[in-house]
Amino acid sequence: MTPLRFNEKKFERQTVVVSGRRVTYRAFLDLDYLMMPVAEEQRLNVFVPEPYFNQGRVNGYSRVTAPIFMPNTVGGYLPGPRDFPGNSAPFSRGATILQALARGYVVVSAGVRGRTTQNGGEFVGKAPAFIVDLKAAIRYVKFNAGWIPGDTEKIITNGTSAGGAASALAGASGNADFFATPLAELGAVPATDDVFAVSTYCPISDLEHADAAYEWQFNGLNTWHSQQLTRVGDRMQVTPVAGKLTAKEQALSDQVKATFPAYVNSLHLQNDQKAPLTLDEQGQGPFQQAIINELKWSAQQALDAGDDVTTQRGLTIQAGYVTQLDWRQYLRGLTRQKSVPAFDALDLSSPETSLFGSRLFAAGHFTSFAQKHSTVAARQADPDLVAAVNPVSYLQTNQSQVAQHWRIRHGASDRETSFAIPFILATLLKNQGRDVDLAFPWGRPHDGDYDLPGLFDWIDHICQ
Repeated sequence: MTPLRFNEKKFERQTVVVSGRRVTYRAFLDLDYLMMPVAEEQRLNVFVPEPYFNQGRVNGYSRVTAPIFMPNTVGGYLPGPRDFPGNSAPFSRGATILQALARGYVVVSAGVRGRTTQNGGEFVGKAPAFIVDLKAAIRYVKFNAGWIPGDTEKIITNGTSAGGAASALAGASGNADFFATPLAELGAVPATDDVFAVSTYCPISDLEHADAAYEWQFNGLNTWHSQQLTRVGDRMQVTPVAGKLTAKEQALSDQVKATFPAYVNSLHLQNDQKAPLTLDEQGQGPFQQAIINELKWSAQQALDAGDDVTTQRGLTIQAGYVTQLDWRQYLRGLTRQKSVPAFDALDLSSPETSLFGSRLFAAGHFTSFAQKHSTVAARQADPDLVAAVNPVSYLQTNQSQVAQHWRIRHGASDRETSFAIPFILATLLKNQGRDVDLAFPWGRPHDGDYDLPGLFDWIDHICQ
């Protein structure tokens, strides 16, 4: 058999009950998707509804028409292990896989390297490893068209937080030349790696500008409220922590914020009426108002559904309608979560600085601002590398095949990154004629896969 050819004869048959209904599927576990892997994570699992091996149908799909759903388990740019149905480990999407199988999707869960992955004492999971592995897994699926069940032209990626960024990057960077060499070095199969559609929840992306976006949003809020996560056995323990920005950090916030309007204006964003979405030097203007309108719409939907939205500061409600959202009051109610800079930490303590380390160095800066103000000896990552793992980079140039369908969700109470980050991604895609479903679900914090019926309805809509 050809190396890395999918073999449907080696499987485990399993049956589970999903929402009161028995679901039987075949599990193909621990499959190699590379000829020369460098880490244990670089394997994948495939799960296929049993009826597809007996000329059966599920939800109108057959063996050759079923979408191929590819959720990842990346969080904090840490390694994302291959997943399985019912897995309850942190960052797992085991429940999502079960629901996807019940909908008739073929599910491929690829393990990918992360910022802490090591081999022989060297780091082998720094950027761009996470996306190289995801692309290699996508290539494996396409290489096995006709062998692996499902429609290999209907691949949908899915992820949350850093995993949402990975999902978005896979959708934006299809077949980009930048990754040809690292893919070849690992022995990826000869196939394309563009995808049909992207589902992304609260993506921690556009890292070059994420600090500026964060200060544009939270500048002036000098007390931060966060949580410390500690692994206790197979669970994560959450401890509240808080602090106050120093005078120096407040000054840095002013400086970082001041760079954001120029970035936004350089993107030449437009709304649905082709009007420019810009910011003035103070950070106000149509771009800000467009985000406020999205949040107002989210509040109105929640209000119409009977939810109490008055617990959130900054809203004015008259006769059953959300008539106003005071930006500053809303953010004061939300509270700030991170210090300054929010992502490119000056002491190299953030997950994102760890992502941009090297084989021998645990972390590195990825913005010139942080490099200039660094409080520790540090190296700055190659700007070309930083751009290569930013989905927005590919939407500004003609260097990749971009997915046509996008579903972007970012909670209206999410403080991990600025509302501007998913809004910029969605608006650029819309301006280029892509099919985009953007929403800021009311009251939602930093989270994902909380609306699976809606997600799967969307997938069915674009696939059937």
